[in-house]
Amino acid sequence: MRLHANVFGEGQPFIILHGFLGMGDNWKTLGKKISEQGYEVHLLDQRNHGRSEHSDEFSYSLLAEDLKEYCETNNLKDINLLGHSMGGKTVMLFATRHSHLINRLIVADIGPKYYPLHHQDILDGLESLDFEVLKSRGDVDKELSSYVSDSGVRMFLLKNLYWKEKGKLGLRVHLKSLIKNASEIGVELKKELIYEGKTLFLKGEKSNYILDDDMVRIKNQFPNFILTEIANAGHWLHAENPIDFLNKVLEFVKK
Repeated sequence: MRLHANVFGEGQPFIILHGFLGMGDNWKTLGKKISEQGYEVHLLDQRNHGRSEHSDEFSYSLLAEDLKEYCETNNLKDINLLGHSMGGKTVMLFATRHSHLINRLIVADIGPKYYPLHHQDILDGLESLDFEVLKSRGDVDKELSSYVSDSGVRMFLLKNLYWKEKGKLGLRVHLKSLIKNASEIGVELKKELIYEGKTLFLKGEKSNYILDDDMVRIKNQFPNFILTEIANAGHWLHAENPIDFLNKVLEFVKK
């Protein structure tokens, strides 16, 4: 599977994986700041997202193997690896399989447990978009607002729009496959899988993705972990409080 990547900077590899319906470009501002600290930053689009290849198949096992293939192709070792939400699930599984490739692991606002499907309104909204009728970003935003009331979430989703041809919009995500495989997004990291390397879990103060009840399981599967809370931030903690997020990440990888 060919993954699209935006790469900049020089130094130790630092790979960042986006969340569901996102893309590497969402991380460009933070990625450039990380690269200025002496890292070669790789902003990857996971399969069926951004500019990466499309596939009818979609699972964390495949996403982790895509990442391994990318690392092998580009001869990347001693990697600092950061994943947010869906990307966090990918990097957790990758770490349990390929620990020898990792220097530091960073998991942003997701745990190893099972999460019930909670993106249905978003998927319904995206599926409703008729690009024969909708001719501008404003048109698309208005249509989506019937399904997704949060303007910030809609702005995030609208980053998937692009001009397929003159006068005709399209979505970069492979929506058909993501809808078919939507149940895969919340699957747990099997309890017997363990990564003993140094791991930072980052939690948004206003997010409910990582709860106090999850600490025992996280400790069992990531025994060498620390948890840090990002103030004044929900699930999109890197966008809502980028300064604290960046500082905590750099402090961890430079220890």
